[in-house]
Amino acid sequence: MFRYSSIKDYHKALQNGQTTCVEAVRCYLDVIRQKKHLNAFLEVYDDEALKAAAALDLQRNGLSELPPLHGVVVGLKDVISYKGHTLSAASRILENFTAVYNATAVDKLLAAGAIVIGRQNCDEFAMGSSNENSAFGPVKNSIDEERVPGGSSGGSAVSVQAGMCMVSLGSDTGGSVRQPADFCGVVGLKPTYGRISRYGLIAYASSFDQIGIFANSVEDAAIVLEVISGADDFDSTVSQREVPAFAEALPGPEKKYRIAYFKEALEHPGLDAAIRTSIESFIKKLTESGHVVEAVDFELLEHVVPTYYVLTTAEASSNLSRFDGVRYGYRANIANGDLTELYKASRSEGFGKEVQRRIMLGTFVLSAGYFDAYFTKAQQVRQLLCDRTKQLFSNYDAIVSPTVPSTAFKIGEKSSDPVEMFLADIYTVFANLAGIPAISIPLFKHPDGMPFGLQVMTSHFDEVSLLRLSQQLTQMAG
Repeated sequence: MFRYSSIKDYHKALQNGQTTCVEAVRCYLDVIRQKKHLNAFLEVYDDEALKAAAALDLQRNGLSELPPLHGVVVGLKDVISYKGHTLSAASRILENFTAVYNATAVDKLLAAGAIVIGRQNCDEFAMGSSNENSAFGPVKNSIDEERVPGGSSGGSAVSVQAGMCMVSLGSDTGGSVRQPADFCGVVGLKPTYGRISRYGLIAYASSFDQIGIFANSVEDAAIVLEVISGADDFDSTVSQREVPAFAEALPGPEKKYRIAYFKEALEHPGLDAAIRTSIESFIKKLTESGHVVEAVDFELLEHVVPTYYVLTTAEASSNLSRFDGVRYGYRANIANGDLTELYKASRSEGFGKEVQRRIMLGTFVLSAGYFDAYFTKAQQVRQLLCDRTKQLFSNYDAIVSPTVPSTAFKIGEKSSDPVEMFLADIYTVFANLAGIPAISIPLFKHPDGMPFGLQVMTSHFDEVSLLRLSQQLTQMAG
């Protein structure tokens, strides 16, 4: 029977004739069917994936070296455009919309030999931290089906966690890859802003959004990152830098790192006691193994969540104005033909409550009389955060912190309190505000039986150090 451990081992098995791409796809389709109740996939491309696998099996004959993602089975969060396939952002307003082009990241996946197996559930328009905001129902955590998988990329995280695909692409605006990775016990990587093209990613907050990667290992994440990174004529914000050979650089020389952690983060009253104890013990272990690990004061920690939500909701208000019921997507049935009423009805009926909440909040902070008090002030705080981040990385190689203040909570537990849900993003939104790369690596197990991870952050475009250190930490914890 087909078993998956890593992309490298899978490629060896393909070349040795021990398995085929078709066998791999069939195995994943079986698992998806068996675990359909988790609601991780909104749509599965059964026939298409099997045809692609069969074509790859024929192409492989005579190849001495396989393309980097040859036969790798990938899932896509339902905010990433895949031409000819439904793209709904888990929202009624786009329920029957068909993508008319590929996201650049998808083009690069396909060119590298990947097989896209399906479209994965998420919080509507990537707005949420639990995957309870999808118009098509919540996703369940496969370790404990009464708990959330995290959000907004919950379906993508559970798909990797439950063995429904090898890797997934999600999106990370304020932790939407790292937080579900933490809750599900998998690797979740958010690269530097601009490392991966955003072309074909449905916009939530354009100066924050970044495509991210879910994988079972740091090495698999590095391989995918190398493939989908790089310049793109369709995205003016993407970096023109040469893409390092992340996977080859991963072993690297044994290095002792200078690592910082925020004193306020570990002393925060909202942090679960068992998570605090585990991370403090791990920091001690790092010090004993020769790394320099120091506490630093970060007085801005309490400002990161309000700053993030002021700025992202403002950008969301602007970005989501295009969904008006006129050009595409859901249109309300209005008898009197009044355009304003059509807008109101289409958006009220098409958007869910969380999306409506964020649009209204964003419209408020952009409105006359409040713009300077909220939006301008938040931009100033963001600049302070960026300056402080540069200063930190002039003295340290990396910053570590908890990924999330608690393990995965029960479905419905926090849905009545949006402020409590927002505050759960306290450790992840910093990396998006500063635009730096960050990863959640699954190192620990809580007394409640759920996994949780450690977040590692490095300076802009220093994913090589991020991946090397993460690999080292994973080996230490193992």
